[in-house]
Amino acid sequence: MSLKNLKLKKFKLKKLALPVISLSLLLTSSHLMANVIERVDISFEQVTKDVIYLADDSLQGRANYSKELAQAADYIASRFKNSGLTPMKNSSSFLQKFTTKAYIPSDIELSINGQNISQENVSMVSTLAVIDWTIPDKSSVKSTTRNNITVHTITKEDDFRSVIKEINTQGGNHFIGVSPAHKEMFSRYQAYFKRGITKLELGEATKSVQGGTIVMAITDINTATAELKITASNTITQNELINVVGVLPGTTHPEEIVLYSAHYDHLGTQNSENKNTGDVIFNGADDDASGVSAVLNLAQYFAKKGNNKRTLMFATFSAEEIGGYGSQYFSKQLNPDNITAMINIEMIGKPSKFGAGTVWMTGMERSSLGELLNKELEAYKMEVHADPYPEQGLFYRSDNATLARQGVPAHSFSSTQLDKDEHYHKVSDDIESLDLKSLHKVIQSLAIATQPLVDAKITPSRIDPNKVKN
Repeated sequence: MSLKNLKLKKFKLKKLALPVISLSLLLTSSHLMANVIERVDISFEQVTKDVIYLADDSLQGRANYSKELAQAADYIASRFKNSGLTPMKNSSSFLQKFTTKAYIPSDIELSINGQNISQENVSMVSTLAVIDWTIPDKSSVKSTTRNNITVHTITKEDDFRSVIKEINTQGGNHFIGVSPAHKEMFSRYQAYFKRGITKLELGEATKSVQGGTIVMAITDINTATAELKITASNTITQNELINVVGVLPGTTHPEEIVLYSAHYDHLGTQNSENKNTGDVIFNGADDDASGVSAVLNLAQYFAKKGNNKRTLMFATFSAEEIGGYGSQYFSKQLNPDNITAMINIEMIGKPSKFGAGTVWMTGMERSSLGELLNKELEAYKMEVHADPYPEQGLFYRSDNATLARQGVPAHSFSSTQLDKDEHYHKVSDDIESLDLKSLHKVIQSLAIATQPLVDAKITPSRIDPNKVKN
């Protein structure tokens, strides 16, 4: 064999060996990741038991204000107690109770230049018990604000949604005359307004806040210059809701809090007019019984270890599905500056696009939390991925947004594939739709990923509240 052929043969052998070496490294990495996850002492049986209980038909979809939601709260409180957690400071119970007020329009009458307008062409949303407005015609007032009521018009050429959105951000009292060209969009908003508005009650602080009102009407009359008379009223109901909160005090950094959270409420059952002969219960197995099971089992895991340097707080919120009132109330009960990070767990019952047992987080660019976690995870060949669905605005669609608005590095961790999920907010979101092995692995992975926070090894940067939309 010539020297040239010998060199060529050696080169071919080296090329053939490369894939074998790469495969060996890959297997080593996978083995390393599998080993570290398997060492996390979180019971598959307990995870399964928790999610099955919360998603069972007997809880009727865990609707807000229902006795079944209170039943779920008792179950969560019992699990916290049995795991060795304690209630929040200055509280004797794991149950954090609060109230909301619902304002439902019950009656409305409108006249424009003395002409009565049919109620089917009028709509209102308000936080006032009674409205009695007389708005003088434009000839006597130069401003668009008359008697402290701002008058707007939505013409045929205007973008209906954009105008309503802008008015809603202003607060105060508004009347909107709407061109009949927007009849279809008006009807959609009218149906939404009929549901009323819910507000969180915060005692004396709530009483000092003035109410706001939007009245709108479909009409050909130029309301920008017309005289308007409006009388209306709301039916007001006050209801109680419950968060469930447990604490593991830190050993060396007790003033610093790592918050694990999920919401335990869901949609209840289908309205009677929508009922079919089949399933009518929104079980919410993935949304968010899966996240609650993570909070329960992470609490049990860290309590059993008993060496958390930072204080660990475990919160399950109600009212996420109706406006996030549970997390809003919770955020008023402690100083947000003391929260080092919030790990909000939302829909982890199915494999992500990155594989079974993997998670992604919302708003990774808003703080250094994701970067710091991934730096620590490198040794295990693991990664927390960035939100693969930025167009969905998921950072704002869960309870983390409330705390983020106060500067907390608050992010949601999920595995759902929203672009492919056929069960989201459907009655088919039941236990059969979940991959329980992947769910268990996600919880174990979160235990590993967040251990540096628990050990006070990392401190993420704060979120700039000025860059978080209201």
